[in-house]
Amino acid sequence: MSGKRMKNALKNVDLEKVYSLKDAVKQVKVNATAKFDETVEVAINLNVDAKKAEQNIRGVLNLPHGTGKVYRVAVFARGPKAEEAKKAGADLVGADELVDQILKGEIPFDKCIATPDMMGVVGKVAKVLGPRGLMPNPKLGTVTMDIAAALSAIKGGQVEYRTEKAGVIHSRVGKASFAESALEENVKALLDVIMKSRPAGVKGSYIKKMSLSSTMGPGLQFSVE
Repeated sequence: MSGKRMKNALKNVDLEKVYSLKDAVKQVKVNATAKFDETVEVAINLNVDAKKAEQNIRGVLNLPHGTGKVYRVAVFARGPKAEEAKKAGADLVGADELVDQILKGEIPFDKCIATPDMMGVVGKVAKVLGPRGLMPNPKLGTVTMDIAAALSAIKGGQVEYRTEKAGVIHSRVGKASFAESALEENVKALLDVIMKSRPAGVKGSYIKKMSLSSTMGPGLQFSVE
């Protein structure tokens, strides 16, 4: 964000204030003045120890109003499943040739799906895909025989959420062009699934702080009644 734009945005907000979700959404939309449709993201600081496996929260969620992002999806499959992937709208489909492409540094996709029988092949590029968060994972529904359903979910606005080292979950919840009600509903849907994922070992407050921001705008603290 340019200094001038940030200065103007900060005139309208109080970074110490805890806004209602409704007011935070409204202000974030006002501050999204870039020439492109800014992404709206939420940061949720949890009272968890992400180093403990049982407190490492991770999953996928289909937001009620999608994310507004168009994902390019690669599918590792052979035979009929490869054909199914092509018909279902996969942007890239292959097996060993897809591995070769990735090893050359060509990764023209944002998400990756594989049929279970292809995981041995995918393993050849695990060191490339893993650090980028692109490795297919059965827990996230990206290692599956139902390729069409997995593609539909991703293309339809599915988000992945996971606790990072400091116990913070970052997730996109839409675009600045979305209606205020749509952004609110997306945030509430994400919060609902995170609340239901509360580890049994967490004592006291589970959520320490939440903030909402657009790509180029300041983060606003908010709470949900």
